[in-house]
Amino acid sequence: MGMETARTIDNGEATDSHDRAAAKRRARGACPALAAPMPTGDGLLVRLRPAGGALTLPQLAALARSAAAHGNGILEITARGNLQIRGLRAETVAQLAADIDAAGISVPEGPAIELSPLHGIDPEEVSDPAAVELPLRNRLQEQLASPWLAPKLSIVIDGGGVFGLSALSADIRVVAVSQTQWLVAINGHGATATPVAVGSAEAAVSAVGEILSLLVMLGPGSRTRDIDPALLRAHFPAMAVIPTIQSRSARMPLSGLHPLADGKTVLGVRPDFGQTRTSDLTALLALADAAGATAIRLAPGRGFFFLGLPAESVPAIEAAAASYGFSAQSGEKAEHIAACAGAGGCGSAFFETRTLARRILAAAPDLFDGSLMLHLSGCAKGCAHPRPALTLTGTSEGYDIILNGLAMDRPDERIAGGRIDFAIERLARFIEDNRGAGESTAACLKRLGATGVAKALRQG
Repeated sequence: MGMETARTIDNGEATDSHDRAAAKRRARGACPALAAPMPTGDGLLVRLRPAGGALTLPQLAALARSAAAHGNGILEITARGNLQIRGLRAETVAQLAADIDAAGISVPEGPAIELSPLHGIDPEEVSDPAAVELPLRNRLQEQLASPWLAPKLSIVIDGGGVFGLSALSADIRVVAVSQTQWLVAINGHGATATPVAVGSAEAAVSAVGEILSLLVMLGPGSRTRDIDPALLRAHFPAMAVIPTIQSRSARMPLSGLHPLADGKTVLGVRPDFGQTRTSDLTALLALADAAGATAIRLAPGRGFFFLGLPAESVPAIEAAAASYGFSAQSGEKAEHIAACAGAGGCGSAFFETRTLARRILAAAPDLFDGSLMLHLSGCAKGCAHPRPALTLTGTSEGYDIILNGLAMDRPDERIAGGRIDFAIERLARFIEDNRGAGESTAACLKRLGATGVAKALRQG
């Protein structure tokens, strides 16, 4: 099936002054790359994605050592599988960049292009995303570098397989539908994105270029959701006849040992709440390296896969991971808590998020049936989880509870600081007492509503 050749949109060249003005945009929410670190409560933060999400163990160890030397020794893995280095200062960012270069770590400029984490090694993969990523970067280099693109523009190339990216939302999705055919869709995850074109890898790259041109034409900060449907149909007239293509909706869990179809295995590990001390990470990497691991792949879900571990070495690495604050077992309840750096790691935070997370897990384990995410945000910025969730936001007076929203939203209830453990236990008991047969925590919360929950929290 062919794809209409992309047309070039002549938008004119931006003036130097416009380019400089666009380059200076540093609004919160922009991706804090090496060239534009983001100020936070604990200094500057750099977020980066190595090419292909792939690193050797010595490379990640070198990055961790540099983060300890030039930052505050905290390294995070985001929900989308990117790395964050915290506590940097203006004079140390360049030193970090030099260490990254010396380690041979490639960090492409422009919007992050996220690939299936097991790309190229998963026998069940429909097609290798590298077949699209490399020509896309080469042919669309100038467009990807445009300062007029939104800072958080996201591009996903999903080759399928046992760890596909159908659950990951993106502005632009390129999804393998056969060994030679790729679907291009915009604005959503695998089930909700709007298909615009289908064809060869070369045609898919052309379609992505067309979408980028539309975004530049619409103006700075535009996202694919801002493209007028009529304009989209004018540029992709064949989109109306693209057949429905089912995306793989399930994927294997991140944590744990996973056999692949060719008999090889990968071990997924996840630092508690997506955050680790660099000393713990380097110790784990040293053990895995000595045990025979050959590489790591960053993955959505705040963790990464070890590749190449011999089967006889896995139990020892699993035990070591647990001792260093990493989970190597699937189904951990902590996977359903998103926690920011918190007090002690960020000067803006009003409470120690990870300490509270552990207390909540111990006091109210039944809350975590997999149906909802608990977001512990040290302040109203909500850095750890940008989507609605059951949220506790730290304030100067205690905690704001938002039943289904963002950290900055109007609270459904306010709790004094010393009463938060009592309030969470009461909420958990209230849900358990009112949960219907087979009803999930999330469904029960939704049914009971803010009024009922607030009333329960005020009792006793």
